[in-house]
Parts: sequence; C-alpha cells; structure tokens
Amino acid sequence: MLELNGISSGYGETQVLYGLTLSAGSGRVTAILGRNGAGKTTTLKTIMGLLPVRDGEIRLEGHKLNGKAPFQIAAAGIGYVPETRDIFASLTVRENLELAASRGRSGAWTMDTVVDLFPRLGERMSNGGQQLSGGEQQMLAMARALLLNPALLILDEPTEGLAPIIVKLIHDKLQELRNAGQSIILVEQNFGFATALADDVAVVGKGQVVWTGTPDQIRNDAEVQHTWLGV
Repeated sequence: MLELNGISSGYGETQVLYGLTLSAGSGRVTAILGRNGAGKTTTLKTIMGLLPVRDGEIRLEGHKLNGKAPFQIAAAGIGYVPETRDIFASLTVRENLELAASRGRSGAWTMDTVVDLFPRLGERMSNGGQQLSGGEQQMLAMARALLLNPALLILDEPTEGLAPIIVKLIHDKLQELRNAGQSIILVEQNFGFATALADDVAVVGKGQVVWTGTPDQIRNDAEVQHTWLGV
C-alpha cells in the first residue's frame, strides 16, 4: 500500500533520514518503534508532505506522492493524526467534525459512524476544543481523520500524556479499526501498546530502518529492544 524507498529528509540544513526504506501493507497495522530522536516523526511528516523529500520516492497504492502538498496527500487517501493533535480549539466538536466531513472522500465514515465509535464526542458536540480533556482531544483528532475516509490512517504517539484508562480506550478503538480492515501506521513509545496492535513492526534508528519483523519476534529479541528501543 505505502512504499518508502531510500528516503532522505530533514529540517533545513539538518538531515534526519538517511535512505530510509519502509513498507506498510494494506489492511495491516504497521508499528514504527524507536528511541526519541530516531526519525519516527520526521518519517511521518515527510510522508505527509510537511517536510520535503530530498532523495528517494514515496508511493501510495502505486501513485507517487513526492512533491505533493499536504492537502493533496490527504485527498489521495491518508488521514494523519499528529502527536500535537492539532484540533481547532476555537471551534466546537461538531464544527471540527463538520469541517473534516466536508473535505472527506465518500465512504463508511460519517458523522454518525464516528460518534458511534467515540460516543463521548456525541456528548460533547457543543463544547469547544479547548474545553476537552486530553483523551477527548485524541478521540476528536482520530474521528476527524476518519471522516476523510482514508485508505491509510497514520497516528503519531496517540497515547502520549493520557491516563491509563484512556490508553485502554484508545487501544480498544484501534483494535476495532484493525478488525474492520483499516490500514494503519502507528508510531508509539509504549512498547506493549504498539506490539499488541501491530501486524508488522519496523524499528527506526539514526534515520534508517534497522530492523523489521513481527510483534512476537521483537518481544523475544532482547538485543534489539535494548540497543534500539532502550527497553
């Protein structure tokens, strides 16, 4: 589904990715793991066109994404939930969702179906974004991305700063999406959370993919965990 071949990218004069190669399969959850500063978020921003591709090629379902603007990449079928969530704090929950729905592709995800997935949002429709808890903001960011009816959903650190009970809720909702066949790329520091959801795991270190395998393989590889994850 998504192929990154020899990607180099970074910020200004600072290069972060060095020939990174990664693939994410259709209908599968691909977890990207690595230490802080390894290049995980840079990889996602490069996929989304928020950082330029200096070298290499990115393809979604065979179509080249290099050089496209972020809105064009979203329209091509990628829903992105950044670590910062980036909801519109001055808008209500309903307005945040309606804005996304008006720009989305046709598909199964509608205002009604995202509220079915996240009932709490249905109770908070008239509340402003700034009135939501961290967990509610994460639900809203995910619901907004789903309203684009993406072929691929990308999430950057969805459990960051959330209470354990909310982490469990987010896990359950992602498991529902996984069971429904949604293709997902998940960047996550929580090793147990990520490996419980993933079909495939890629470890990023020093701007490159240094290991790939299954959740069971990485759970049983203490050397990889210690060297590249600090677990």
